[in-house]
Amino acid sequence: MRAAVLGSPVEHSLSPVLHRAAYTELGLSREWSYERIECAETELAGFVRECDHTWAGLSLTMPLKRVALELAEEVHEPASYVGGANTLVFEGGRCHAYNTDVAGIVAALREAGIQRVRSATVLGGGATAASAVAALAGLGATDTGALTLLARDPNRARGAVQAAERMSLHVDVAPLADITGYLDVDLVVSTLPSGAADPYAPVVAASGANLFDVVYSPWPTGMAAAAEEAGRRVVGGFGMLLHQAVAQVELMTGAGNVPLEAMRRAGLAELQRRSAAGA
Repeated sequence: MRAAVLGSPVEHSLSPVLHRAAYTELGLSREWSYERIECAETELAGFVRECDHTWAGLSLTMPLKRVALELAEEVHEPASYVGGANTLVFEGGRCHAYNTDVAGIVAALREAGIQRVRSATVLGGGATAASAVAALAGLGATDTGALTLLARDPNRARGAVQAAERMSLHVDVAPLADITGYLDVDLVVSTLPSGAADPYAPVVAASGANLFDVVYSPWPTGMAAAAEEAGRRVVGGFGMLLHQAVAQVELMTGAGNVPLEAMRRAGLAELQRRSAAGA
């Protein structure tokens, strides 16, 4: 059986390392393969049409998460209310869309000891921000005023706001430049690309809030390093990536004993290798 991660750019995706480690541990490495395929948003529909019975599923990264919903014959929660899918599974002659990012965020935060979040500020307004809103609501941030989205252009956070509305949640939206007024919270979640959050590192570190940064490489980010130095609890994006991949392996293979620790070891070893190589 075949599986792959698609996106653009996808060159540095860690997903093949994680999924292949799971296949090896599960005894599936001879029958299963996992590739990395560059795919633009306009190319996804054609690619999915060409997937025959040898394909088990696809992991999707940016910019494919929203368009994936249009290609699925069945959309499962939380993909339906988040408004984006990071997983397509081919089963029973039908294409199923899932979002495992939400569960990945929740698992990563809980693994780091953050069991409950009463209030949070999310930096960014894209598909990952929408998943973060769903995860934070699941951890308790459901009261009015509990969630704020800060985006460089607040108008571009419309998808995340609509996702919140589908979950009957209210989120405030403000310009990222006004960040200092929105840091009296339990947790700051940065869904910004690597380096984009660095200018705001000093104010976040001084705020007293814990930090979840979805970036996993290079690590630590400037914001993560500043928050750690200030004594804040910091959670990196590797945990999210790992736990969402565990859920994907389970969905695609049907295995009920997905080897989390083997996948963790493989992923961390690859990140260490890349760091040593300067990749």
